[in-house]
Amino acid sequence: MQQKINEFNASQNEVVVKGVAQGSYGETYQTLQAAIAANKAPAVVLLNNNQMYALAQKKVLAPLDSYIASDNTFNSNDFISAFYSQGLINGKRYALPMYGTTQVMYYNKDLLQGAQVDPKTLKTWEDVYAAAKKITKKDGKDVSLYGFEPMWGADNLIDMALSKGGKILSGDGKKVNIDTPEWVDSWEAVRKAIFEDKTMRIHSGGQGWEYWYATIADVMKDHAAGYLGSSGDQGDLDFTKIDAEPQPGWQGHEAEPVAEAITVSIPAITDKDKQEAAIKWIQYFTNAEVNADWSIKTGYITVRESATKVQAFQDFASTHPQILVPIAQARSASTAFIDPTGGKIMDALKKAADKIEIQNIPAVVALQEAQAEAQAALDAIQ
Repeated sequence: MQQKINEFNASQNEVVVKGVAQGSYGETYQTLQAAIAANKAPAVVLLNNNQMYALAQKKVLAPLDSYIASDNTFNSNDFISAFYSQGLINGKRYALPMYGTTQVMYYNKDLLQGAQVDPKTLKTWEDVYAAAKKITKKDGKDVSLYGFEPMWGADNLIDMALSKGGKILSGDGKKVNIDTPEWVDSWEAVRKAIFEDKTMRIHSGGQGWEYWYATIADVMKDHAAGYLGSSGDQGDLDFTKIDAEPQPGWQGHEAEPVAEAITVSIPAITDKDKQEAAIKWIQYFTNAEVNADWSIKTGYITVRESATKVQAFQDFASTHPQILVPIAQARSASTAFIDPTGGKIMDALKKAADKIEIQNIPAVVALQEAQAEAQAALDAIQ
């Protein structure tokens, strides 16, 4: 991102962008809320979908509609529709997509080949669990090689439940559905693999993204055969050793993991001149050429259809086909869930994930507790 900021600053002499890096999207959100409360917010900020939605509901983000209407070059139809729809709330646009992300399956090519597992045959989670048992190496209670490593937290587990046909809410939005068999069975399979079969493990805790990089390191250092990770991991991976495939579904179910855009918004308290400057930075970052170059360097998904037609992107994809895996997955993925409780349903799911992945509590127990907590939060706003 700093490289793109430097390139933008060098490309013109009207606006200077100064980036402030945070340890995670969660830290960014907390820092932003504190800054808004102190009436000293940045001109522009990156947010995930639920963070952006929560702040827009509180009316602390500036609507972008007037800026878009005054831009004759703005082409909304060029944005990938699933990503562009995220910023539209109650008829007003509070965010634009900067880059897309989804979690794909990465695997260690040598380890799968050594176990005679063809990655192209891993079409269902049942296939992955069977392969993990075949690949795992144990000496008594000691495990020297794990078959697979889910990434700590609720996101991978939510993807698995959605890919088994699970839904977070009922069709009318009045009932939470996170204790149905689709949820319990898919989350229980992970608990069993970690604590009973010992074919999988997770890294948890630490500062910021520490657990994330520990998981990647296991695969890179031949301690695990694969993991689920962000499309944005591609910028850090060695694809002479690692390769990527879309997430599998379950037997009888197509894969439906979540794909969402990381969006950019402008705080409402930001001065008018800084809002206009922020729009110029957003216009620069989301143009096809810059967005394509960002995708090449990071692996994140382009937000404009035209970015995939940029010659540099097509040349890169011809020699690095892994960049097309998250794009293909995003086109059939589930859209990002907007938590109507302001995050309480997602918090309940995060607590349940920790109970299952860290405390070895059966999924049926953890998810029934999460269901009760989440339903109470939903009932409170209805």
